[in-house]
Amino acid sequence: MVFDSVEFDLQPYAGFDMDRYVRRTHCSWENFGWRSLLVQRFEHVPVVEDMELPAAADLHLILPVGGRAAMETRTGGRWNRHTWAPGRLELGVPDQPLLRRYRGDGPLRSVQVHIPRGTVERTAEQLGGRPPDYPGMAASVTAGDPLIEEAVRAVGAAGDIGDLYAESVAAFLSVHLLTRHSRETERPPAREDTRVRAAIALMRDRLAEPLTLADIADEVYLSVFHLVRVFRAATGETPHRYLARLRIEKARRLLRESGLTVAEIAPLCGFAGPGALSTAFLRHTGMRPTAYRNS
Repeated sequence: MVFDSVEFDLQPYAGFDMDRYVRRTHCSWENFGWRSLLVQRFEHVPVVEDMELPAAADLHLILPVGGRAAMETRTGGRWNRHTWAPGRLELGVPDQPLLRRYRGDGPLRSVQVHIPRGTVERTAEQLGGRPPDYPGMAASVTAGDPLIEEAVRAVGAAGDIGDLYAESVAAFLSVHLLTRHSRETERPPAREDTRVRAAIALMRDRLAEPLTLADIADEVYLSVFHLVRVFRAATGETPHRYLARLRIEKARRLLRESGLTVAEIAPLCGFAGPGALSTAFLRHTGMRPTAYRNS
């Protein structure tokens, strides 16, 4: 994993036992001689108990392309859970080590792209000199971005085109991340829409799981107080009420479109049992689930 490069900060990986966790099936550095962008494809072992990932300065995009896993990540505080699934983008925050564990349903595959931090910061200067908001960028990317997803897939499947192609992709990704996913510091806090989008994406991803305000706040790098404030400003609702509404919307859809019983629907929507679902459903819709289905 460690290459002799003035562009990439890969020295933190010098002691990382990569063979224990992944098998690398492609490396643009070794295969094509690219120096402006590092693209790798990996096959991951399906179960990992404790994997310590080092802190590197580069921007690290991870795109799962095969397999599903229940994943937990800790960056110094509590464990945060999410689902590894094809298309769910992740951006590692530079200079932030993390501990990860997961259990998959079989082999997992990913395409991973390292963008040199120098490329990103030179691009930021050209765009006006505002320093990149890396935590905000990472939180926003988790909400999804079809353009980045397609770009990562394309560069992961590219042939030996030459470093000009790699340099162009690195520049494009840098500009897009900085303009689409970086918080503008002059904005008032109530317009921190990137964090709010990431919080909503997390709610949808973990709708069936117990999910606290602290879980959501940790995932989007905000305090609970700040999360509630900016979320209400952006949506008009508290995170708790928004999550409850998402759960009721899913329950309504399943009642309309499936033959599942109320008892079967309840855990799929994050409720402890049919009684809890029935109470919440009545509060939000004015009807019990069975009456709604029969109507």
